[in-house]
Amino acid sequence: MKFPSSKAQEDMHKEAKSPYFDLPALDVSLAFPQASPASVFPPCTSDYYQFDDLLTPEEKETRLRVRECVEKEVAPIMTKYWEKAEFPFEVVPKLGALHIAGGTIKGYGCPGLSITASAVAIAELARVDASCSTFILVHSSLAMLTIGICGSEAQKQKYLPSLAKLNTIGCWGLTEPDFGSDASALGTTARKVEGGWVLDGQKRWIGNSTFADILIIFARNTSTNQINGFIVKKDAPGLQATKIGNKIGLRIVQNGDILLDKVFVPDEDRLSGVNSFKDTSKVLAVSRVMVAWQPIGIVMGVYDMCHRYLKERKQFGAPLAAFQINQQKLVQMLGNIQAMILIGWRLCKLYESGKMTPGHASMGKSWITLRARETVSLGRELLGGNGILADFLVAKAFCDLEPIYTYEGTYDINTLVTAREITGIASFKPAALRQQSRL
Repeated sequence: MKFPSSKAQEDMHKEAKSPYFDLPALDVSLAFPQASPASVFPPCTSDYYQFDDLLTPEEKETRLRVRECVEKEVAPIMTKYWEKAEFPFEVVPKLGALHIAGGTIKGYGCPGLSITASAVAIAELARVDASCSTFILVHSSLAMLTIGICGSEAQKQKYLPSLAKLNTIGCWGLTEPDFGSDASALGTTARKVEGGWVLDGQKRWIGNSTFADILIIFARNTSTNQINGFIVKKDAPGLQATKIGNKIGLRIVQNGDILLDKVFVPDEDRLSGVNSFKDTSKVLAVSRVMVAWQPIGIVMGVYDMCHRYLKERKQFGAPLAAFQINQQKLVQMLGNIQAMILIGWRLCKLYESGKMTPGHASMGKSWITLRARETVSLGRELLGGNGILADFLVAKAFCDLEPIYTYEGTYDINTLVTAREITGIASFKPAALRQQSRL
């Protein structure tokens, strides 16, 4: 059987095309003029129980400053970059000017915010774009905080001022291809040599890694078998970071595969405060609170979009907001948001008072993300066909929430952290398989 050549097939396709086949898509405001897209972000309408009254003047100022910036600078461009799965580097100086990187760290050019102020800043970023909030969270609450908690005085003075201004960018490398939930079982190794350490191994899903200036890498000390931390500079010989493609969520975040092939790290860049996985957990306890506030911000944005959309969009001669079932869904979303905010706020207060446990943080993160999934699903229903378009935020938020449900501990792993705390029994590993049945 004879098939036409590729050129002949191409010519056939050209002949079959209409004259408008290759025209660009209509701008969404022209294609669907009845409702406003997310590029013109709606006002915040989700604070029904007046959570703002619980914030200090500093925390309120931080919240409004971040909100104004991302609505103006990020909202108009986020869909374009999400579609292309590219990072909008032009917004980095604008995010740096907010002076939120470094969060709770005091000194070294860092803002020294309360944990609540830092949390509401993350939420306000996520309200407009979850990827931008993840970028800041990885940089600030993981990379910078590790240096702030576990670094030497010299390392803090050397690295934190530039990171606080976003003049340099950090990433945080813990997860590996073979060790996700079982993170303490790391396979990446650190071997002591004269003047420093040699790192060998692989990391996966590392946000910011393809363009980070410094990479916080965790590896197993071959002498002590304990987890140690290292500051690795970009372009170090033997270091490679490549983008993971084909993601359906947080598409703007540049997650990477990191390969470490005999990468030398001088002694001065060994994080002296990381001597076991317990030291890594000190950072994760704080960052897990920040992660819990990401879905809070996401559902706030989804609610705001749905609230406006239902009043703008008309069917059967009436706005969608006039229909009972839509009102019920909107109120269910609003109720979820109030509960999520109050749990997030209480987590912050427990942390500030020194009472927060790993179980508290894990239950907050797992429960809030679970409720967020339900809330965003309701928003997806309310927008009908436009609920699958990133232009109206909800579809994008629906996808962006999925990686957040998984990272910083999956829902299941986080519930087991809390369960271990309340029962005193760890159930992460299955019971040893018996050699033979009792029967």
